[in-house]
Amino acid sequence: MAREKLSYAQKHCVSSAGKLMQTTGMLHPGARVGIAMSGGMDSWVLMQTLLHRRRIIPFSFEMMALHLNPGFEPESHAPLIPWLQERGIAYHVEVTDHGPRGHSPENRNNSPCFFCAMLRRTRLFELCRDYNLTHLAFGHNTDDLVGTFFMNLYEGGSVRGMSMKESFFGGRLMVIRPLMLVEKSIIAKCVRQWELPLWSNPCPSASDSRRKEVMDDFWALAARNKGLRQNVFNALTRWQLDLTRGGKAK
Repeated sequence: MAREKLSYAQKHCVSSAGKLMQTTGMLHPGARVGIAMSGGMDSWVLMQTLLHRRRIIPFSFEMMALHLNPGFEPESHAPLIPWLQERGIAYHVEVTDHGPRGHSPENRNNSPCFFCAMLRRTRLFELCRDYNLTHLAFGHNTDDLVGTFFMNLYEGGSVRGMSMKESFFGGRLMVIRPLMLVEKSIIAKCVRQWELPLWSNPCPSASDSRRKEVMDDFWALAARNKGLRQNVFNALTRWQLDLTRGGKAK
């Protein structure tokens, strides 16, 4: 079988993920990796990238797709299962009520996005336990790191980022983010070039959230200040990489 020829954007995703995975020791032989697949471009590119990394890494690890449908459109994930089956990837697909609950009176104090994300994360942790997974991989990228940093600063008054690798439950589960060195613009190109079957996000808060407001403000500021965007990206990724290696934030 001929080896797939990768574009510049695809090579960037695969090599950047490889660099981060190797530098931080994200995986080990025999790892069982659950991949949180929302259906958005980040999680799709993460899956495709890990498939390529699995051919390169000199040891074997298992992969399992975990999809939690938020419950707005129970059939929206239809393109996912055939894609996974064609590639022989194990999967768990579940329709939840997380989205409607986040937009209901039950959620009194939090934003719908925060509430839904909390429920989703809890369920993903449960699935990792049930399937005896050692790792949980998220598709968060550099833009997400920036957004999280500013959200924590503006809303919580704290200086915290988004970890590249973090241990939970006494080391029984490792949360990893292999795409943290990749910018969203590169991921968007990869989605088109790999022809990944995205589906639309039916959440009523998808295009109207506090995080989006914060990032819109950042992009507006970056547009007026040459070099600001790259400086912020570089500073935050270096900071988190240093913390992941066990160093001190500088």
